[in-house]
Amino acid sequence: MKRRLAIILCMAAIVLSRDLLAHHSFTAEFDASKPVTLSGVVTKLEWANPHIWFFIDVKGEDGTVTNWGFELAGSAQLVRLGWKRSSMKIGDMVTVDASRSRDGSNNANAKNIVLTSTGQRVFIGSPQAP
Repeated sequence: MKRRLAIILCMAAIVLSRDLLAHHSFTAEFDASKPVTLSGVVTKLEWANPHIWFFIDVKGEDGTVTNWGFELAGSAQLVRLGWKRSSMKIGDMVTVDASRSRDGSNNANAKNIVLTSTGQRVFIGSPQAP
């Protein structure tokens, strides 16, 4: 009986630690001192935990298009803030204020998102940001 309980507890610890290891702090991945403001067309939305991500194509001054990824809060947090899956759709033109990734990749943590066509602010502040 004790052996079975020990095995169950070990399995539970492994499963629970997986979720803890998957999560990260804002400062470990993003740099608040490196703000970016980018505009582009939404190309992809990923509603998954622990964070929702969306991607936009940003057209540079030289005409080249670069895809940027933006991290948001988790789906439960966004739903509590009034978000729905239809709040932002593929093809929407958006302007995003964000904190750039520390590794210099084209990723950032979104702080503000504005739908360019209507001027509607669909996201204000990231719970992960300091």
